Order: sequence, then C-alpha cells, then structure tokens
Amino acid sequence: MNKPLRRIAIFCGLLILSLMIRDNWLQYVRADELNASDFNRRVQIERFAHERGNIITADGQTITGSTETSGTDFKYKRVWKDGAMWSPVTGYASQIFDATQLEKIEDGILSGTDNRLFFDRTLSMFTGEKKQGGNVVTTLNSAAQKAAFQGLGDKKGAVAAINPQTGAILALASTPSYDPSVFAGSSNKDGSAYKTLLDDKNQPMLNRALRQTYPPGSTFKVVTAAAALENGLYSDIEAPTRSPMPFKLPLSTKNLDNEGNIPCENATLKVALQYSCNTVFGKISDDLGNDKMKAEAEKFGFNKQIFNPVRTDASVYPKDDRPQNAMAGIGQASNRATPLQMAMVAAAVANDGKLMKPYMVDQLQAPNVDVLSKTQPEQMSQPLSAANAQKLQKMMEFVVTDGTGTNAQIPGVTVGGKTGTAQHGVDNNGNPYAWFISYAKSGDGSPVAVAVVIEGSDTTRDDIAGGKLAAPIAKNVMKAVLDSKK
Repeated sequence: MNKPLRRIAIFCGLLILSLMIRDNWLQYVRADELNASDFNRRVQIERFAHERGNIITADGQTITGSTETSGTDFKYKRVWKDGAMWSPVTGYASQIFDATQLEKIEDGILSGTDNRLFFDRTLSMFTGEKKQGGNVVTTLNSAAQKAAFQGLGDKKGAVAAINPQTGAILALASTPSYDPSVFAGSSNKDGSAYKTLLDDKNQPMLNRALRQTYPPGSTFKVVTAAAALENGLYSDIEAPTRSPMPFKLPLSTKNLDNEGNIPCENATLKVALQYSCNTVFGKISDDLGNDKMKAEAEKFGFNKQIFNPVRTDASVYPKDDRPQNAMAGIGQASNRATPLQMAMVAAAVANDGKLMKPYMVDQLQAPNVDVLSKTQPEQMSQPLSAANAQKLQKMMEFVVTDGTGTNAQIPGVTVGGKTGTAQHGVDNNGNPYAWFISYAKSGDGSPVAVAVVIEGSDTTRDDIAGGKLAAPIAKNVMKAVLDSKK
C-alpha cells in the first residue's frame, strides 16, 4: 500500500474508532442522563403513553387517576379526586411543568420506569398486556384529611397530624390550595391556569404544612417545659417556680408581661402551662441559657431538614443573645417552626418521650399490587425521658380540662394540648397567628397528634386565638382518627 493510501486508511480507522467510542459513551455512560433530560421528548412521550399508577390512602381510597387526551403526542394525563384537598400530599404531575412532591419523588414507580418494575415491563411485552405504572400507598387517613381540609375552609393555614407511635403522617392540609388537574395537560389553557396560580398573591401552591415556618408562639412552651424538666431546673410540676411578675428581660429595660390578669407569679409548671404564663417560660429559657434551650429544641427536630420522603423546611431555634433567647423560649423572636414540626413536638410527648421519624409512604406496589418495599417505623430521637414526658402529659391534659384548650375536649377521650397566639409583623402590627397542638389517647396509647396553624382569616384581631380558631379543627381531626379505629 502506497503512503497516501495508508494515511487515508489510518485516518478512516481513527474516525471509526472515534465513532465507536462516542457511541459507547452515549449508550453506557450518559444513558441515564439523556433519558432524564427535559429535552428528550421521546422520554416524555413514553412517560405519558400509558396510564400512570395511583396514589392511595392508608384506608384504600384511590386519590389519583389517568384520562386519555387528544391532539397531542401525550396519550394520557393525570387527574386527581378532590385535588385541592390532596395536593399538599400528592403534588402535581404535568405534561409540560414536570412534577412535585410524591408525584415527582416516586415518579419511577408511578410511571413504570423504575428498575424494580423491569420484570413487569418485560412480561407485558410478551403477553401484550397494557403497560402501567405501580402504586404508592400512603399513610394518610382519608377521614382525618377531610376533617383538616374542611376545618381550614377559607382560612389561610395548615394542619399536620401524626401517629406518635410510628411517625406515620395521617393528615397534611394546606389552604388556600389548588387543583393539580387544571394544568396537568399541555394546552394553552393548562399553561394559563398554571401562570394564574403562580401569580396568585395568596400562594395556593405553597405547602404551608411542610414548607412554611411561623413563630410557634406559646405552643413552644411545651419544649421549654421539657427543657426545664430534662435539665433539672424543676422536677415537681406542682411546686412553685421562682418566677417574678413581671419578668424583666435580661440586659434590657423592657418587661415581659402576661396576657390578662392571670396567676403567674411563682406559678407551678402545671399552672403556668394552663394559663400560658410568658413570665414563667421566658425566665426558664433565660435560666437554662441558649445552648441548653437550643439542644433541647434540636432533639425535637429543630434546625434539621426532615425528609418524609418529601423535603420539609427546617424549623429554627436560633443561636441568640440572652434577651432574644428569653423571647425564643416563649415561641417568639427568631424561633420559627413548620406545622409538621409542632405536630412532632406533641407526638414525642404523647409517646412517652420517644420521637418517631415522620413518613408518608407506607409501601410501593407493582401494577399487580405485589409489595416492592415497605417503610418500617424508625425512632428519630429521645427528647425527654418517659418519666418527664408523663409529667408533661399531665400538664397538657390540664390545659384541655381546665385551661385555654377546652375547645379540644372529646367526650370520653383524654386529650392533651397547648394553645398559641404568635405575634406577627413589625411591632406586632399584623394579625397574629393562631396555633394549637394536641394529642388524643385511646386504650393502647396515643394514635394521633395534631398541629394546626391559622395564618389568616376573616376573624377580627381581638378574637384571634389558638383556643378559638385552631383547637376545634384539631379536635375534629383527632376524632376522625379515633373513629376510624372503631
């Protein structure tokens, strides 16, 4: 072979080698990346070429479905039953706006592309059966979810309910809400509906139960009481505390006062929680100091991002100076919490001091309902001893029988709770937030703990209080759970 031909042959060989390397690189190294790319329309077409699997409640109610579409490459689109009620749980799955929450996190199972469904996909190729996705079975109690959503009504707020014994999330409601069905397709109408929701100043697409933090107000006094008991500052909930009235904030000329004419001077821990004495709990926080208060709050889950499997914004107990730490001890200053976090506080107390990790997915199923995986309850921490938790239970139950939480009473049921009314705005110029956290006991312990926050309503400012607005909602959610166990 002469020299020019040899050069051409070598050059052609290098080209072929380059093509082979490139082809293998695309097929084996970048395959997953390209398959997941938003620009790969064939993947999107395949995703909506068959019916999506369903999201199901713990009591067997199917809350999602699929419907055929026309005039588009996408054969099916997602639909929801009572979409506005369930969207804080499911999120959305849109042909053009991707997906969120469980629809996004469990997309592989729901769309049928998860590797665990390889056998089902292969079998359908040979049998000719229609391909379909698997199911996500949640821990949600449909009656509790309905009670939470209807209780919030036209108010702006959120509800979170947990099983204290397992950590299973029983209800997760947020209002105002939205129906994911209105933008599940790919038409101009869907695009317009999505933009309208994004532009809404009331933020209906914000999951307030998981992604919004609020000053927890007096509900946080449960954590402060736990810190006092755990650190040995006080041991007898019936003994007087060393609490003046008013209590002058440290390093400040300002006094911390109480709401109304209530017996807070040297009040016992039990009475202090009954009347929600700012002076007692502000002084406890100052006596313990920021490090101990922060450490106790973190045992309850503060300053951590929690995944259930949906990401929850971290609640915050700050590293702060003495005056701010005293205020944080009564749930003000820079102290902020999600409704889920405060439900976790109530749950840990109800479960004799043991905090279980919250979770929302009970099991994942193949299309033939074979179980692919099942969540096992997992302890997250031990914020307080069983003995101290039982003392705190007596205090919270006294709040409901003889204190500010009487609107949460359920005949024949032991209920513990704590009200909260948190200041809002510069110099408290905004309407306050109304809070209530609680648990209910049945014969074998507590099956439900609830947190309710009302961010806004048409109630006049003077009538905004956790005991008036939030406690009745918590009562109905707890009752729904208890009734479902009969």
